[in-house]
Amino acid sequence: MSSQQLKCRKIVRHVEEIRLENGRVVEPPLRIAIVAAVIENPFPLDYAQDLVTLADAVGEELGLLIGPECVALLGEDVEAFGKGALIGVDGELEHGSALIHNLRFGNVFRNAAGGTELLPAVEKVGLQGSPMQIPLKHKLDSKTRSHHQTTTLIVDDTPRRGEIMVAVAAANTGRPLARLATFGAEVK
Repeated sequence: MSSQQLKCRKIVRHVEEIRLENGRVVEPPLRIAIVAAVIENPFPLDYAQDLVTLADAVGEELGLLIGPECVALLGEDVEAFGKGALIGVDGELEHGSALIHNLRFGNVFRNAAGGTELLPAVEKVGLQGSPMQIPLKHKLDSKTRSHHQTTTLIVDDTPRRGEIMVAVAAANTGRPLARLATFGAEVK
């Protein structure tokens, strides 16, 4: 599944399940799955004006590498989702943005998750072991406050120089014990 342009060093899979929050049972337990690909930065490290052509060329392949697998790893219906890119220190923030803000990438995950909303995203340049906080929102209605949450992924040896870690995350439900008012309810 690897092309000449997309070179993947490793895939990272992570699942967490929250069963208790503030001493209360969370039912159903909140499950969050993350799948990340650590790839060689496909963009030139010196300035390049056109990032879109290459992002278009690898977007679907990258989406297929991690999107459907994240949904399968969750093991149940997706209610919330998000994405992120962590770029090695010799790359540009725009390199990660070009990869994850590309419909050829995002549509693969959105379709696998059964979503219609835009995927919330994070992108940043960082050292190896930097945390990536991935925002999640409801897959059908981004105004559903109970599903606004963040999950964190840390991979000790990633990203190395010349690498980008691209991740997608999916959750089976909203925040544990969510009890905020419906979006707009406080406006009279």
